[in-house]
Amino acid sequence: MGKNLTSRNQDYSKWYNELVVKADLAENSAVRGCMVIKPYGFAIWEKMQAELDRMFKKTGHQNAYFPLFVPKSLFEAEEQNAEGFAKECAVVTHYRLKNDVDRPGKLKVDPEAKLEEELVVRPTSEAVIWNTYKNWIQSYRDLPIKINQWANVVRWEMRTRLFLRTAEFLWQEGHTAHATREEALEETELMNNIYAEFVENFMAIPVIKGAKTENERFAGALETYCIEALMQDGKALQAGTSHFLGQNFAKAFDVKYATQNGDLDYVWATSWGVSTRLIGALIMTHSDDNGLVLPPKLAPIQVVIVPIYKGEEQLQQISEVAHELVEQLEEAGVSVKFDDRDTQKPGWKFAQYELQGVPIRLALGPKDLEKGTVELARRDTLTKEFVNRGEVVEKIKGLMVEIQESLFNKARDFRDEHITEVDSFEEFKKVLKEKGGFIAAHWDGTPETENRIKELTKATIRCIPFDGKEEPGKCVLTGKDSARRVLFAKAY
Repeated sequence: MGKNLTSRNQDYSKWYNELVVKADLAENSAVRGCMVIKPYGFAIWEKMQAELDRMFKKTGHQNAYFPLFVPKSLFEAEEQNAEGFAKECAVVTHYRLKNDVDRPGKLKVDPEAKLEEELVVRPTSEAVIWNTYKNWIQSYRDLPIKINQWANVVRWEMRTRLFLRTAEFLWQEGHTAHATREEALEETELMNNIYAEFVENFMAIPVIKGAKTENERFAGALETYCIEALMQDGKALQAGTSHFLGQNFAKAFDVKYATQNGDLDYVWATSWGVSTRLIGALIMTHSDDNGLVLPPKLAPIQVVIVPIYKGEEQLQQISEVAHELVEQLEEAGVSVKFDDRDTQKPGWKFAQYELQGVPIRLALGPKDLEKGTVELARRDTLTKEFVNRGEVVEKIKGLMVEIQESLFNKARDFRDEHITEVDSFEEFKKVLKEKGGFIAAHWDGTPETENRIKELTKATIRCIPFDGKEEPGKCVLTGKDSARRVLFAKAY
């Protein structure tokens, strides 16, 4: 199986696009800007979804589902939110088609079936959910409400890239209602921490936690917390966001509750979400010129066993041993596949599983049966070794942990090497052009300066790091006073 991937150094964007398709993760669809997520790609999303869902439920959240369509009047009720998403909205105006008499066998929109009110295909669900919460909340006894929704959303995109930016994508969106500002802020921070824990512990991607600037906040939010990751090409990727919405949506939809003192007050809100763009982050953080590299915790297949044989008799002997290994590995909690297809040669299979990022490959041939060994190949290091068959299960259990940690450490080292402090705009531009990554620089705190830097360099403030030290300095562009450094980068 020839991979023929463009190298990352030659053309990173082309490498990424080829890898997504050749590794059988996703492909473009007949609908412009939308993708088909193929079974192998969806299996990765399912593992992400299962773990996040467990973490959400552990912290007291419940799943529900809300309509795909949002009446335009509801959508525009919270003005900042509506304005922020207006240019990305797909809108339903009619509810029926009819036969086109001028083109037999074809259809056209029935002009008599125009909706009384247009329906927005949800770009996010705050409007329809807060209109629902109005009916659910009367008293402090009804609070807090902690709801999560697994869904698809539509944000009309003209320039798309599989997983990273598509018109329709899958995500989860949490929407919570609280009695106090403090409780809502705690929720916002909690969910940002959960995202960070998931991305670091399961995706093996180090992240920086911080707050977004006013320019970069979610439309309608008072605060947006985020986790930022760094890809191998030196660009940042926003891996998750958690928003403190204050009372904006409660006021827009008149959601009040009776306090313990008998007063009426507006509730406090949060929302938070991650999407299938996490698969893009996973690919770009760990993979190489040979294909995908997957952390064991999210690999659909953790171990593959490939038989090497001549004739049916050898295959039968190898299969008996292989099935024993499959049973032992499954009992140890390892997902394993025995690929005994006779339609492809072992070399083709090796290349396929290397391309698809299976963490460990076992090869088993007649000589291995004689010696009581198995050839074990690691995908992350591309190293091979022979292991005694009686020790292989324990060896693999240890490697699952070792590979996971190794991938994280490698990504963290790369990230740390690509955080550069600068004190002048010339230095800023030089680092951005020659090295990339995060640039720690002083900023005078104004949206005007932030916008001007973006215009001049295409770099944006990714976040104001929570763990950043207070350090007085001068803004790299204006020379005005600054209390601390923020992180700039070009981003996806």
